[in-house]
Amino acid sequence: MTDLLEAARSGDESAYEQLVETYGSELHAHCYRMLGSVHDADDALQDALLRAWRSLDRFEGRSSLRSWLYRIATNTCLDLIARRPKRVLPIDYAPAADPADGPGTPLLESVWIEPYPDEAAGLADGRATPEARYEAREGVELAFVAALQHLPASQRAVLILREVLGFSAREAAETLETTVASVNSALQRARKTVDERLPERTQQQTLREVGDERVRELVEGYMEAWESGDVDGVVAMLAEDACVTMPPMPTWYSGREAIRVFLSDWAFAKRWASDSARFEAGERRVRLMRTRASGQPALGAYNLDPQTGRYRPYALQLLTLRSDRIAVISGYVSPELFARFGLPAEL
Repeated sequence: MTDLLEAARSGDESAYEQLVETYGSELHAHCYRMLGSVHDADDALQDALLRAWRSLDRFEGRSSLRSWLYRIATNTCLDLIARRPKRVLPIDYAPAADPADGPGTPLLESVWIEPYPDEAAGLADGRATPEARYEAREGVELAFVAALQHLPASQRAVLILREVLGFSAREAAETLETTVASVNSALQRARKTVDERLPERTQQQTLREVGDERVRELVEGYMEAWESGDVDGVVAMLAEDACVTMPPMPTWYSGREAIRVFLSDWAFAKRWASDSARFEAGERRVRLMRTRASGQPALGAYNLDPQTGRYRPYALQLLTLRSDRIAVISGYVSPELFARFGLPAEL
């Protein structure tokens, strides 16, 4: 490590790349938690590593290289937060819609929290340190990231550093160039806000309690019902107050009966036309492929293109469970997401 650091300081870019490669995945996940967007996290990490490269000669080694990189990445994210709109989930953007009106049109400007490819990024299991309050995968769950976005930027940074990464109050204060007292005060306020917005159990806790076999049965049953257009089959798997969201459309539906109407009148009654981003008359033929996103079961949905006879991506669906029922279906109607989750471009 010392030899690489000295070589990097002398201008060896290859040595610098080797030096920071170890921390790339965790820094990217950190930027995602701060920003709620994979695309923004890409930009932030690239900018942070460039800043670190340019200022490497000023790294004095008083803290670890990891802590120093986190300081730069955190400050880069704080700069981005000041310039970009807050990311939200549809349920925080507008009230539930009437399913009879259809899904509406996408928003041109993306304000949505994006799902995170935790498996592809090699996100570690468990907690970063014994002092951390949240597991690494809990830190990328949609509900947790959504709750973070309701915090002022400085409180968001403090909570992530302390509760997800397990930094001490002193380390967090040094990272944010503030005092330990300020960090402790910010953490107390941030905890209150986040706890009020989080469900009783995280998805990681729920998945462990339900068990791998039952989760597999649920996902397989959902896939079969969705592919065959079985409205009753899907509705039977839902919690009474379940909801369906469809970013980039702000429209979302709440409750079993509203979802039943949406499925029977729209999603299962018509085909999705990706070129016009709407449901239209025509034969509906759909296939699903399993993946994982944001620490949760997920499915890539493919729609038959009648002109080519191939199945094309149209939505990435994340399933949020409550006990052994589906509480939320988050359908990201964004085919460009598929590559990030290891899903093929067509079937």
